[in-house]
Order: sequence, then structure tokens, then C-alpha cells
Amino acid sequence: MPPLMAIEFLCRVADVLSDYLGGLNEDVIKDNFIIVYELLDEMIDNGFPLTTEPNILREMIAQPNIVSKVLSVVTGNSSNVSETRPGATASCVPWRTTDPKYANNEVYVDLVEEMDATINRDGVLVKCEIYGEVQVNSHLSGLPDLTLSFANTSILDDVRFHPCVRFRPWESNQILSFVPPDGQFKLMSYRVKKLKSTPIYVKPQLTSGGGTCRVDVLVGIRNDPGKTIDSITVQFQLPHCILSADMTSNHGTVNILANKTCLWSIGRIPKDKAPSMSGTLVLETGLERLHVFPTFQVAFRVMGVALSGLQIDKLDLKNLPNRPYKGFRALTRAGEFEVRS
Repeated sequence: MPPLMAIEFLCRVADVLSDYLGGLNEDVIKDNFIIVYELLDEMIDNGFPLTTEPNILREMIAQPNIVSKVLSVVTGNSSNVSETRPGATASCVPWRTTDPKYANNEVYVDLVEEMDATINRDGVLVKCEIYGEVQVNSHLSGLPDLTLSFANTSILDDVRFHPCVRFRPWESNQILSFVPPDGQFKLMSYRVKKLKSTPIYVKPQLTSGGGTCRVDVLVGIRNDPGKTIDSITVQFQLPHCILSADMTSNHGTVNILANKTCLWSIGRIPKDKAPSMSGTLVLETGLERLHVFPTFQVAFRVMGVALSGLQIDKLDLKNLPNRPYKGFRALTRAGEFEVRS
């Protein structure tokens, strides 16, 4: 068996379970064990992947809700499997529900990106790359044919597609041609590597001596993306040798959490001043200097722009009875964004 097939199937199982159960952890699986067992029974048959499309599985096995749980207790019938076979199982596009109909045809395309960056103690950007997804929410009647093109596909690496994408148009012209599933789905994922800058800077400075450690952190905008940067937070884990911490800031709030994490919630950066946090850490008795320096985790969000530079050029739709509504959005947030001290 090809090794990647097993990995791909396990990823598909995890995606389906997360979609069905609203998350994936041990407690969720225990609470919905019957649904999980029924899904696995349909997804794999005699060791071979069988039905892995969420749209078909939703028609075959009802999603759990309070009403179904109450009925199963009252009637004693715990099965969620439908008696009739979904029509899409015999279709040439098994990912799509058979002949859906909508009064208003609409399709929304979202570019969602996460920036991973590592900045060393000298302030030098060691690594900066973006993991992105093209997410589509489609409510279109019949069997539509969509074509999505980008302005600058040369920056993309490690591209991965939904099974609905025809590979040949992408290979020859970097165009996404596809018949979309019904509802929300991930059309493709990608990486953009070796970016040169980040939208904000975080400059920590730690001075240790005499049984204490002075901490000063400055935050500001490095490259203005043209949109508001909000939901900014900076946090770091206090080393085990710290007895107490007294931290204050000129903007936002600073909290020392129960797990000895210092969380500075900034929100948006004001125009009249650069946010700064400062304070003193008291070391254990007998320690003169701090020997373990913390790593600062940074979070932020930028609505309306993809910081990788990827831009949607146009979206064409065919085989539709009337003109649909098309919407486009972009969002970039911090992923693993670390500043070392």
C-alpha cells in the first residue's frame, strides 16, 4: 500500500469527525461513540477507503443533536444511518449533493493565512513563511462549473487541492477549474516561503542582576499593511525560578495567569504612542541572575488583506440559470510567531 494513502485517509477521517462533532478530542469521541463507529463503517470497507466525502456521509448518517439523542433514549433505537442510498454515490461528482436548488445563488471565497515567524534575540528575522487556505462557501443550484484565477501564482509552494479541482488546467495555466461541493469546504492550501518582513515588531529587553530581572517590551508597526492590525497579544512563560512578577503597561492589560504565563492584551496599536510593557521579576533566594530567558509568543489579526501578496484575479461561473452573487474576503493572523530574548 502507498504509505501516503494511509496518512491521507487518516487526515480525511480526522476532518470528517471534526466536521460532524464540532471538534476532535477523547471526550467528544466517547460522547458520540455510535456516530464515530457508523462513520468508520462507511468510510472504510475491508481495509479499503470507500466513502470519504462529507456531503455523501451527511446524507447517509445524520449529524448528532439533542433531539436525536433524546429519541434514541426513549425509543431504544440508536442508529443514525439512513435507509436510502444517497444519489451522489452514483454521480461523476460524488462530492456534490444531487441537484441542489437555491432561490438565491451565491458563492463566497475567503483567503485565510497564518504567518509563522521566528525572530532571534538580536532582532533578526530567522524564518518567516505563510500557510494559507482558499476556503469556499458555495450555495449554487444545479451543477455549476467554476473557474478561479489568481494574479500572482508564482509565489506559491506546497499546493494541495480538494478532489474537485481539475489538475490539468492548474498545471498548464495556474487556473482552478472545479465543480464545487455544496456548502463550505477547503478548495486548496498553500505555503509562501522566505518572506522578508512582518507587519509588527516586538522588542524585548531583559536585564538581570541582584536577585531580580527587569523586563521591558516594546511593540509597534513595522510594515503597515494598509488595514487595521487588531487582536494583538504578547505572552511569555515565566521561568520556574521566578517567585513573583510585577508587570504594567501604558496600553492594554497585563495578567499573570495561573500557569505562570504573563499575558499582555494590546488590541489595536494607538496612533499617538507605541505600546510598552515593563516590570520586575523576583528570583528565588540564592539566584543572582536569570539563566533561562523566555520566548515571547505574539498573536495578531489583519482583516481584508493577505500578507503573502496572493490576490484573486477573477471568478467565472457557468451552467447557472441566473447571475449569482460573488463575495471575496481575506484574513491574516499570527500562527507560530516567536520572538526570542
